[in-house]
Amino acid sequence: MGVKLGVVMDPIESITVKKDTTLAMLLAAQSRGWIIHYMLQSDLYLDQGHARATIQTLSVKDDESDWFSLGSKSDIALSELDVVLMRKDPPFNMDYIYSTYLLEQAQRDGVLIVNNPQSLRDCNEKLFATQFPQCCPPVLVASSEEKLKAFHKQHEDVIYKPLDGMGGSSIFRIKANDPNLSVVIETLTDNGRLQIMAQKFIPDIVNGDKRVLMIDGNPVNYALARIPASGETRGNLAAGGTGLAQELTDKDRWICDQIGPTLREKGLLFVGLDVIGDYLTEINVTSPTCIREIDRAFNLDIAGDLMDCIQQKLQAN
Repeated sequence: MGVKLGVVMDPIESITVKKDTTLAMLLAAQSRGWIIHYMLQSDLYLDQGHARATIQTLSVKDDESDWFSLGSKSDIALSELDVVLMRKDPPFNMDYIYSTYLLEQAQRDGVLIVNNPQSLRDCNEKLFATQFPQCCPPVLVASSEEKLKAFHKQHEDVIYKPLDGMGGSSIFRIKANDPNLSVVIETLTDNGRLQIMAQKFIPDIVNGDKRVLMIDGNPVNYALARIPASGETRGNLAAGGTGLAQELTDKDRWICDQIGPTLREKGLLFVGLDVIGDYLTEINVTSPTCIREIDRAFNLDIAGDLMDCIQQKLQAN
């Protein structure tokens, strides 16, 4: 009997086929004969303590003009599934958190959830990286204008960013003697009400913000370096960066070795590390991307490797 896989994602009709990592996962699952059950976050619900959902069976194709077909809707207990991929993109808001509670109930009923719902809540993508200070550049998290300005005085060239941003949004670089220092801090902290991150600027950003993918704590051998557009300090593809796939460096692998055991311990099966130069800057746990770009460059099947990992987990239980 084939594996019954559920996927919680954004509307499938709105994805970009050639670069969508979730689609790559679904294609890999389908190629193994797995049955795919599609749901939106709003389709999840809890009834008498049991996680349920309105679902539709889904078939997928790698075709930019015709990439999916949905079956009729039905209502099931999530415990009828073997595994659920939580692939809803940020924002990481209260509705997302509530969804992790529902998925956690399904987990208690024996369903494998990728990634572990508790770890999705616990591991803020920017703060989680700071658990590995040996891998990070100088970094401060604070809401205090005094402390944030002192950090800038010490390092002179600093990146300020919110703790809940994605795709390079609201990221500011403040150089020495920049007259915008106060207003950036006031704006990002909402006049001292919100914690933000200050990070020493890493000049190696000109060579790209590398996305290193991890499957059950083990690195894929190649990364996607996202090169900033001219005049930009952000490499994010969503901010106009361009992707260049490349082999991992020795330092990349050292960073992966430092983090891998913690990822396995926390049930984070599919994770994207952000590495600039020799430094870890973020650990993406919600819906990491870049599978398709790396696959195309090196003729890989990263999503297939993830499905094989999931199969092994299911067989072990």
